[in-house]
Amino acid sequence: MSEDAKPLYYGDYLRLDRLLSAQQPESEERGRPAHDEMLFIIVHQAYELWFKQILHEMALIDRLFASDAVADRDIGTAVAALNRIQRILKLVIEQLDVLETMTPLDFLEFRDLLFPSSGFQSLQFRLIEIGLGLRRGERVSPDDKPYDSRLNEADRLRVQAAEGVPSLSDRVEAWLGRTPFVELGGYRFQESYRAAVSRMLAQDSAILRANTAIGAKERDAGLAALEAAQERFEAIYDEARHAELAAQGVWRFSWRALQAALFITLYRDEPVLQLPFRLLSLLMDIDETMTAWRYRHALMAQRMIGMKLGTGGSSGHDYLSEAARRYRVFGDLFALSTFLIPRSALPPLPDELLRAMGYGYAAPER
Repeated sequence: MSEDAKPLYYGDYLRLDRLLSAQQPESEERGRPAHDEMLFIIVHQAYELWFKQILHEMALIDRLFASDAVADRDIGTAVAALNRIQRILKLVIEQLDVLETMTPLDFLEFRDLLFPSSGFQSLQFRLIEIGLGLRRGERVSPDDKPYDSRLNEADRLRVQAAEGVPSLSDRVEAWLGRTPFVELGGYRFQESYRAAVSRMLAQDSAILRANTAIGAKERDAGLAALEAAQERFEAIYDEARHAELAAQGVWRFSWRALQAALFITLYRDEPVLQLPFRLLSLLMDIDETMTAWRYRHALMAQRMIGMKLGTGGSSGHDYLSEAARRYRVFGDLFALSTFLIPRSALPPLPDELLRAMGYGYAAPER
C-alpha cells in the first residue's frame, strides 16, 4: 500500500449505502405493502448489474476487433470475454428460479402498481441485443409502434446511436473475411472441399442405388435428398448463388466470411485454428442461451399472468415466444453444420499450409 493511500472499508468500496438503499417498493409508498415486491426489485436490479458487466465485456471485444488487423494474442482475450458473457447469461436464467418462488397470487398484490413500466424499457438489454447484431428490421413488434417507442427520449437516442455503429456480428464477419488460410500459396479451400463433397455425395448415391433392400419410392426419396444436399453445398462455394440467397435474407455473413467459418470449423484441430473455433462456438453458445432466456421468460410470463397483457401492454407470453423463435444473430454459424463432412473425408491440407498453422517450436524434420 502506498503511503498516501487511505485504507478502504468494504462498505465504502462497494457503495453499499447507495446500493442497499436503492430498493423502494412501490407498494409501501402507496400504503399497501406487498412482501414479494422486494424480491421482484432485487432480481431485476441484479439483472441490470449483470447486463452492465456484459456490456463491459462487449466493449472490450469491440476494441480488439475494431482494427483491420486483430493481433493473434487478442483472440484469447476475446474468447475469455465471450466465455464470461456466456456464463453470466446462464446465471441470469437461473435467477428465474428464485423469482418463481413468488406465486402468481403474490405477484398480483403489486402488479397493477407497475404500469406502464416493463422489461421493454431495459435500455441495457436493448444495447446488448443491438451490440450482438440484432437489427431493427428483424424485431417482433407487439403493436404498430417501433420497438423503442416505450423508452424515454434519452434512451431512444442511445438506442439509435448504438444501431449506427458496427455490432459484434459485423466485427466478426470482417475478421473472418480476412482469414488468410482459405487461399494461400495457390491453395483454394473451396475447390478442394468441393471435390471432397462431390465424391462423398457420389458414393452415397451409388450405395443407395445399389441397395436392393429398399423400395423404389424410398430410393427415389433418398436420391432427391442427396440432390438437394448437393444444391445446398453449391451455395457455400458459389459466390453468385450466395449473393442471391443473401439478398433473400438466407445468409447474413459475406461469402468470404462463410468460407472462413467453414474452414475453421472443419480444420479446428490445427493449432492456429483452435482459438478461432472456440470463438465461433461461444458466439453460438451466446445465441443459444439468449434464445433459452427468452423462452424461459415467456414461460414465466405465462405462469404469472396467463393470457393477460404484460405490464408494458404487450401480449405477454405470445410476444416473448415469437421473439425467442425469431431472434437469432449467428444463425449462419448454426447453418454450417449442413455443409460438414466426416473428418475421414476431409481433403488433406498442403504441407506449406500445415506449417503455417502449426506451432513454430515444433522439432524440425531430419
